[in-house]
Amino acid sequence: MSAVPKPASQPILSISNIEVIYDHVILVLRGVSLEVQEGQIVALLGANGAGKTTTLKAISNLLRAERGDVTKGQILYRGQRIDHSNPSDLVKRGICQVMEGRHCFQHLTVEENLLTGGYTRGYGSGLKEDLEKVYTYFPRLKERRHSQSGYTSGGEHQMTAIGRALMARPQMILLDEPSMGLAPQLVEEIFEIVKELNRKERVSFLLAEQNTNIALRYADYGYILENGRVVMDGEAKSLADNEDVKEFYLGFSSGGRKSFRDVKSYRRRKRWL
Repeated sequence: MSAVPKPASQPILSISNIEVIYDHVILVLRGVSLEVQEGQIVALLGANGAGKTTTLKAISNLLRAERGDVTKGQILYRGQRIDHSNPSDLVKRGICQVMEGRHCFQHLTVEENLLTGGYTRGYGSGLKEDLEKVYTYFPRLKERRHSQSGYTSGGEHQMTAIGRALMARPQMILLDEPSMGLAPQLVEEIFEIVKELNRKERVSFLLAEQNTNIALRYADYGYILENGRVVMDGEAKSLADNEDVKEFYLGFSSGGRKSFRDVKSYRRRKRWL
């Protein structure tokens, strides 16, 4: 694994050699370390089951609901340990997670879903202004604001989930599989909005994504997980140009694009291990 460059400034998020165990038996993360600098979009890449979602839940401390725990290592947010913090306190401190599957309240309207994002800061001043700001980034939500969430599309669900997180005024968003189940055009639209939020609002992002191609196009830095370990990391462009990443995650090799039939029987070299 290539060495992570040591920036002059302190990272907004630093994970050092964490291990996660479920049910006191199942070891899922095996010494994962990564950093997110202020204002960065960092992609957490890997196949299904590699440990991406578990890493995000370790940061937001949602593991205990699934009988999981961080048993080794530490997680720092702005230099302070958070690996055993209350999830609601983390939201107040500026960390929000947009979970895989969006988890919108189906019986509430789009606008009511968005307003739930402001719960931890109270329904005081600035809420209407923040709601209008969300609508500037997601104009489609303004059109559907009185519609029941259960009757909106998958893309509108994803927009609602991200908008709900923005209502908490986050400094960092943990975004889990934003492309899942969406048409390519919608995926592009979601990532464009993420980039705009990062640039204009200075929100840092750590996003877990199986769609390596689009994640590396929009991210600044990337980490690749396999079997609960970081096996490669680097600048997004460097990873996108790497021959192993092209072959194993983008479906390209020196011999051209591999078909699914070829990949099924292909024994991976894993030169990075």
